[in-house]
Amino acid sequence: MTKRTIISFVLLSVIAGFSFASGKKAEAPLTIYGLKGPSGVGMIRLFESPPEIRGMPVSVEALASGDLMAARFIAGEAKVGILPSNVAARIAASGKPVQLAAVTGLGMLSLLSSDPSVNSIADLKGKSIAVAGQGAVPDYVFRKILTAYQINPETDVKLDYSLAYPEIAQSLIAGRISLALIPEPFATMALQGNGSLVQVGDIQAEWEKAGGQGNYPITVLVVDAPFAKANPDAMKTILAAVKDSIDWVKANPEEAGVLVEKHELGLKAAVVKASIPRANYAFIDAGPARPILTALYETLLEFAPDSIGGKLPDESFYY
Repeated sequence: MTKRTIISFVLLSVIAGFSFASGKKAEAPLTIYGLKGPSGVGMIRLFESPPEIRGMPVSVEALASGDLMAARFIAGEAKVGILPSNVAARIAASGKPVQLAAVTGLGMLSLLSSDPSVNSIADLKGKSIAVAGQGAVPDYVFRKILTAYQINPETDVKLDYSLAYPEIAQSLIAGRISLALIPEPFATMALQGNGSLVQVGDIQAEWEKAGGQGNYPITVLVVDAPFAKANPDAMKTILAAVKDSIDWVKANPEEAGVLVEKHELGLKAAVVKASIPRANYAFIDAGPARPILTALYETLLEFAPDSIGGKLPDESFYY
């Protein structure tokens, strides 16, 4: 070995040792997962401009459903993403190391009617009501409200789960159905399309009257616990970016609608613009959100234990 070769080897060893000691290494790329449809609206600025994290390339991708998102977390592929609040708890109950970092969407349901005999929740006995998302949070919220009015959801009403949200809106507009429980932006779509429709009561207020605390959390930001623990600075950046996006969407509904249509989240710009003032996009850190989460999870434990994995989440669930 020549003298020059020896010197080069020593220098390379020193450089390698310095790099290892300083902890500077290339980080794996991170994908932040959103959802198509209304759950993705609050995050839309991230699709336009992903957060910048030093040493960690970041991209944002929208999945078509909460089930696909859940599968990514269960497989260990997803590190950050949006999930329905009950699905997040169910994954944690299965033993997967996921944590709830923040609530990103609160209840935004409307009970719409073109039936002149229905003026309040109490008038629903004997009626058929279209409700999309059997086994999802809106379904159980509505069941609790009905029960508070001494209406048995199994025998006193017919809850029709045969239609998806867009189909419910179109059926209301066309007059094929007269009663439906429907979230934004589809409620706004239906109201704009059929002038005979009216909103019956306030579902979010009825939830509180039925024993819920505050508004109920529909969607949450979930993180892989080992990733979050290993990357506290990245987590701060991600949480700030999600909060900033939600705040911007609420303040700029027209521009948000344009971006939602541009990034193909499945909603038209005009509908998004009109619905944002009626929607309840929010950002609440896990700690402050615990009372409303607990109220929801206790209801789900009562009506459908399997929907949250059969038990209330423990302390480690909250980031």
